[in-house]
Amino acid sequence: MALLQKKPQLSSSLPLYTTGIGDNRFLVIGLGNPEKKYDGTRHNIGFSCVDAFAIEHDFPKWSHKSDQRSDIANQQLANNQIILIKPTTYMNKSGDATASVAQFYKISPSNIIVIYDDKDVQLGQIRTQVGGSSAGHNGVTSIIDAIGSEFGRVRVGIGREELVEDTSRFVLSRFSKDEQEVLPSIIKETTAILTEYIFSGSPLPKETRNIL
Repeated sequence: MALLQKKPQLSSSLPLYTTGIGDNRFLVIGLGNPEKKYDGTRHNIGFSCVDAFAIEHDFPKWSHKSDQRSDIANQQLANNQIILIKPTTYMNKSGDATASVAQFYKISPSNIIVIYDDKDVQLGQIRTQVGGSSAGHNGVTSIIDAIGSEFGRVRVGIGREELVEDTSRFVLSRFSKDEQEVLPSIIKETTAILTEYIFSGSPLPKETRNIL
């Protein structure tokens, strides 16, 4: 039997697929900085990934919630409520938005996934895991301070083979022309990872996927 079974389209309010999973709420957070000048930078790859996931699964338009310090999109998938957020607090205060939304929707860290850039992972690799340290990522540090460390991570590699001396300048830089050609495949794979996780009902695995 196929994992996903398409339902007859009786109403636009019905979820498109069903599984054997019970009703749950999941919070998926893409990390980045909110100003336009940061669009397309390495540090904002988390925003790009949740944008792509929202498009793939026909989420409604993003709405800004100032009290929750986030842009939010909400959709029902596989009998589960999926809340996507892009914190508008800037990277270093991502935990403020995360804690606010998690508390509002009563979502435990075990049902939270954070997607973010990782300079220590090569471009073309995506690593998933639950728990662990922040490895110096300020956005993840802020979230750990706010809710603890036992949440899921999708670490999208932005690193290069050569040594980067100025980390701040590097993560706020834009991808090169050659790198931009492979970004769609990388972002598409993050959508696949999230989709597998939500529809399977299984814990987020610890694994590395090589796109290139």
